Amino acid sequence: MGIKIHDVVGRQSYQCDISFRVIRFFEKNGKQMALLYGEDLRLIADAPVEDLILLDDEKRQQLLTRLHEQEEQSFHLLRQDFTSIREKQEYQFTSGQDEGYQLFQMPGKVLHVDGDPNYLKKCLSLYEKLNVPVHGVYCNEKEMAYKVPLWIEQLRPDILVITGHDAYSKYKGKKSDISAYRHSKDFVLTVREARKKVPNLDQLIIFAGACQSHFESLIEAGANFASSPYRVNIHALDPVYTVAKISFTPFTDRVFVRDILRSTITGEKGIGGIETKGVLRIGMPYRPPVE
Repeated sequence: MGIKIHDVVGRQSYQCDISFRVIRFFEKNGKQMALLYGEDLRLIADAPVEDLILLDDEKRQQLLTRLHEQEEQSFHLLRQDFTSIREKQEYQFTSGQDEGYQLFQMPGKVLHVDGDPNYLKKCLSLYEKLNVPVHGVYCNEKEMAYKVPLWIEQLRPDILVITGHDAYSKYKGKKSDISAYRHSKDFVLTVREARKKVPNLDQLIIFAGACQSHFESLIEAGANFASSPYRVNIHALDPVYTVAKISFTPFTDRVFVRDILRSTITGEKGIGGIETKGVLRIGMPYRPPVE
């Protein structure tokens, strides 16, 4: 049985180290090729069809087990941080006195623009688990620069995520050459357009990039956080872990990059950025919904 679109495959020449979805087929230099999207890593790749092999459930589970363990660890660390922040705020707000006050939190609103609908679905599920308010939109990477500014005007988010798929190709140039990347130029252009709408780095916090993205250009364009300093692959959920930390950090506190990296799966090789203010606000009194 031949390889079909939407099949989950591995590349034999890479010892099937990453699971991919087949997106489409095309011809290149007389060879039948497949365009591949990573299942859990924000990576896009080309491969000869003859190099691909279908991954059975056992092999897929082997590849997923470690990643899922890392996901759970990151989730656990974030929940710990959120609990610590709330307890600290409650103590400060009541001056350490138990006066029966009930506080409510207003975490930062996220606009998450993703070039992959499957990744978007996974990310929205994690935002929900973390109680981060989010509006998710699927958008092709090449169309983001034209559509994101309008969504910023309409939704007025505190945090913007610009992500999808990317990859560096050594056959197209050096790692310093942004033309050697699939979508880094699209992400950079989108960040620039977003910054025209909101220039202040603390009024709109931007995460931009995907696997192997041109980190330096994204930061220079105006992103607070970006991938990938060492041109490594990043996990599909790393953008969520990054901005969730900001969403639940008080606006009076700064978010240091080292604290962000602690909660991500990829760490300092995949994510970097600049110190940024949090956006969480608290209020009182809390009241249940009126029936």
